[in-house]
Formats: sequence, structure tokens, C-alpha cells
Amino acid sequence: ADYLDHHAIDCLKIVPSHLAALLTSSRPEQILPKQRLILGGEACDWQLIEKIYGYGSSCQIFNHYGPTETTVGALTYAIDAEMLAHSSPQQKTVPFGRPIASAQVYLLGADGQPVPRGVPGEINSGGAGVARGYLNRTQLTTERFIPNPFIGHPLPDAYQSPVLYKTGDLGCYQPDGTVEFLGRIYYQVKIRGYRIELGEIESALRQHPAVRDTVVLAREGQSGNRRLVA
Repeated sequence: ADYLDHHAIDCLKIVPSHLAALLTSSRPEQILPKQRLILGGEACDWQLIEKIYGYGSSCQIFNHYGPTETTVGALTYAIDAEMLAHSSPQQKTVPFGRPIASAQVYLLGADGQPVPRGVPGEINSGGAGVARGYLNRTQLTTERFIPNPFIGHPLPDAYQSPVLYKTGDLGCYQPDGTVEFLGRIYYQVKIRGYRIELGEIESALRQHPAVRDTVVLAREGQSGNRRLVA
């Protein structure tokens, strides 16, 4: 925060909860970039966007989505101040948006078929950025990187990857065609941009001789900070 107060920057990409922490500084308006702010790594709520505009910022804001395995962005959503007035009360988080030029994104049901608008489906990502798999983890690679059943479908000027990455994120298409985030499918959460497998923590806690069983949850604190509770 002190650095940004003395050295104005043009562009900033940051995790929303990290930005929210920086904005608690004495001069939060100095934190914000002059031209572009890109938010990614976790879901972003509209309250943070409202706070940013409340500081008089005129920078262009983008919400960005894409796990590490898609190297990295796949969806993007351009935000402007007018969207705050039109955002639905039920829509707590900013949409992920639409695929970038080098990516394809499919929302698939349990049967592996595309879901219609308004119906939840798992976000599957393909395109030039998709990784080849996990190093020395063949089984996990087979589970998460599946053959692309849409190879050959006409996509102008787009590279189609032979596999799709199953992100484990649940989304649905909005009426305008943008993707809205609904939560996680797998037993995994994100806290400050880090993916955490709750089962791994539970397994570690059960190794203590005084613990018979355990459950780990991610909860929202009073200050809005997400934390683990066991």
C-alpha cells in the first residue's frame, strides 16, 4: 500500500480478497491503478466493485476466470459502473463472462452433454492454454483431463485442444450468454486465491491420537475474511 501510494501504476491483476485487504489502508484510492484492474483467483462480489467506484476510480475493471491447468485465463467479463444498478440481488458475485479468443468453455451436465441456459453445469475448459496433465499423476490426469467430444465443431480461427479440463467449478449461462459462478463440485474450497482440499486437512487431523473424527469447513468471518474451521 505504501509503495502504491508513492508510485502510481497503470495496470494491476490481483485476487479480490487481497485487494480488499489493501483497501483498508489510510489512502485506499491510491491503491487503484489508473487504467485497468483485473480481478481473478476467486469469486468477486459486487460489494467490492461498488467500493472501488466509491473511491472515484475511472479505471476499467475486468473479472477474470481460469484455473492454473488452463494457463491461466479462460473467461473474462468487462465491468462498468452502470452494471451495479442492473445487477440482480440474487447475483452476489460478478459473472465470469465469456471465453477469450484462444479458449473454449463448455458447461456440461452429469451426462457429459451441454446444459441449456439457467441450468447448472460443470465448467469444462479447452483451447490453446490447456495443460497436458499432472506430472507423475496418471490417475488424476485421467480424471480431470477428458477427451474433447466437440473436436470438429466449427469454431472460426480457434485452436481446439484434444482434451477438456474438468474444473470442478459449477456455473450456469445467464440470459446474455455470460457464465455465472455457482460454487464448487469437488470437496475443495478457495481461500484468498489458494485451492485447499478439505479432505487432506481432515486426514491430517485424524492422525492425532486424541482425535476420533473431524470435519473441516470454510466459513465467512464477521469481517468478510474466509477461514477454515475444524
